This record gives sequence, C-alpha cells and structure tokens, in this order.
Amino acid sequence: MPQPTSSVPASQGAIFTTFLRIGLLGFGGGPAMIPLIHAEVVKRRQWMEDDAFADVLAIANTLPGPIATKMPGYIGYRIGGVTGCLNAVLAIVLPMVIALIALLGLFSRYRHVGWIQGMGQGVLPVVMVMMAQLTWDFFNKSRRGIGVWISLAMIAVAAGLILALGVHPGWVILALLVAAWLLPIRRRPPPSEAAPASSSAAERPASSRETPR
Repeated sequence: MPQPTSSVPASQGAIFTTFLRIGLLGFGGGPAMIPLIHAEVVKRRQWMEDDAFADVLAIANTLPGPIATKMPGYIGYRIGGVTGCLNAVLAIVLPMVIALIALLGLFSRYRHVGWIQGMGQGVLPVVMVMMAQLTWDFFNKSRRGIGVWISLAMIAVAAGLILALGVHPGWVILALLVAAWLLPIRRRPPPSEAAPASSSAAERPASSRETPR
C-alpha cells in the first residue's frame, strides 16, 4: 500500500473539523459538496494542489459509490493515513445521519409549510454559483495545460455524450483517461518556465558571434 503523502501536515483534529464543516454545509447531495471540499482542502488548508484534486475527482467519478464519501476518504488517507481516512468519512457522514434522524420527522409533519419548502429551494442558487466557479477554475487549468481549442472540443464531445446520448459520466471519464494514456498530449509549459528558455535562446546567437581574442 502506498504511503500517504502531503505537502502540508494535517492533524486528526483539523481533518475532523474540516470535513465536519463540509458535512454541515453540504446541502444538495454529493455533487454540491465538491466545491466545498475544493475550497477547504485546496484553497483554505492547502492540503492538495489543484491538479491532484482534479485527478481525485476524475477517478472518484469512475468508481461506484457516493462521491461524498469517496473523496473525503482518499483525501483523509493522503494527509492522515488510515486514521485520517476513517476520521474524514466519519466527519462527513455524521452530520447527515444526525440531521436525517432529527429532521425527517419534523419535515414530514410540516412539509406543507411554506418556509420549510423554501429552505431547500433557497440553497440551490448558492450551490449553482459554487459549481460554476469550480467549473471555471477547472476550465482555466485545462486551457493552460492543453490549449483552449482542445479543451472546448473535449467539452463539446463530453456534453454530447452525457446530455444527448445519456452516457454515464463515469464511462466518459474512463474513456478520456484511456485516451490520455494511449495518446498523451504534451503539456504546455507555464509562462514562468517558458520565459527563461526564450531569453536564453535569444542570447545564444549573440554569444556565438563573439570572436575569441
């Protein structure tokens, strides 16, 4: 079994409180938790980089089971070992189970009250904005990595397969992973790395014209 690695050490208490917060605020099911997990793990805690998070998200979508437990389980293992895995899954599941037990009877009894119906509907626009922000971040990373046209082409093909033909997203992601393995696309170097290379290439002809004394 590979050893968990993390650029930033994480205590078990921090793992529990982080995923407990995600579980308490993750209205709308598993997909609605993805932006919250990204905000906490990548941006706030800096336990993972964007590339690693995108890889975890892609692989998690190809595997069976709810993504709300798969991603916390792996992230918890990566930053805290087996104990961190169990800790993260417990923290993400505990609020949902307690809320379901405590509130199911209340909602069933007062489900016709207007403000109770509006609770779930009022959260949807916020979740939509968070998903849109996460989608835009992923598109920017894809654009910088493989180019805007390849990214748009892959978006169009994936949208056609999933929305028009009804193909499960897991199969689409699996096909893209296999295609990337068989036909790897050369990653574009970041501008910070490309600039020194271009400057050294520009200096080379000037140095070659110098004549020894």
